[in-house]
Amino acid sequence: MNDFQPMTVLNETATSGRPWLASLVGTNDGNTIALDLTKFVEGVHYDKGTFLQGRNVLKSGLPLGKISASGLYAPYSGPTSEVQTVTVTGTPTGGTYTLTFSGQTTAAIPYNANAGQVKSALEALSNINVGDITVTGGPHPGTAIAVTFVGQYLGEDVAAMTASGAGLTGGTTPGVTIATSTAGGSASASDGTQTLAGFLLEETAFVPGSTKCGGVLLWQGEVYAAKLPVPMDADDVASTTAFIHWR
Repeated sequence: MNDFQPMTVLNETATSGRPWLASLVGTNDGNTIALDLTKFVEGVHYDKGTFLQGRNVLKSGLPLGKISASGLYAPYSGPTSEVQTVTVTGTPTGGTYTLTFSGQTTAAIPYNANAGQVKSALEALSNINVGDITVTGGPHPGTAIAVTFVGQYLGEDVAAMTASGAGLTGGTTPGVTIATSTAGGSASASDGTQTLAGFLLEETAFVPGSTKCGGVLLWQGEVYAAKLPVPMDADDVASTTAFIHWR
C-alpha cells in the first residue's frame, strides 16, 4: 500500500514544533522524497496512531539516508550503537545484583527487575546521563535485558559492563552474565543509508500498513544535534551529502 502525500512548507518560526531546527535556513529548499516505511520502527521513528487519530506520525527531524537500490529514504544508519545484554542465570527466587560501568557500580537491582528498573539504576551512575542508554527486554530472571548505549556514547565501542550476582538467592547457583550483542563503532550498513542525506523537515502522517509515503528532506541548514528525535552525535557523521551546520 502506498500513501503519497504532497507537502507544503509553511513560513513558520524555526522552533514551531521543530526544536531541533536552529534556523529557517534551507527550509525553502527542501526536496520532496519518498520514504520506505518498512524501515521505520514504531516508538523510535514514529508514534502510533490513536483511536481518534488513526494515522501514524513520523517524527520531525529524523536523520535520513537514501537507499541506493530503490532510491527511497530510510533512517540514517551511521555509526552503530553498542548493545550489551544482561542475563540472570540459575533461576533465582530472590535477592539482588549489581552492574558496574567504567568503574561506577549501581545500587542493588532486584532479581526480577524490568527494563525500567535497570535503566533507572544505570542512569543514577555519575558517568551515565539520562538519555545515554535505552533499555529493553525483561523482566528478569526469565528474559534477558538489552542495554543500548546512545547519547554521549552513540557510535562508540564502549567498555563492557561487569556484574555481580553475589546478592541473588534461591535457584541453582544464580548469577549474572554480560554479553556484547552488538559492538559499537563504524557504520554497519552498506545500502546507502550510512550516508547522511538530511532530515525529515515536518511531522509526516501515514496510514498504518503503508509501505511508502511522501515527505520533505531538509538537506541544508542549521541543526541542534542534541535536540533531534533520535540520538545522534554530529562528530560521528563521516559520510554525508547534506550541507548541515551543527549547533
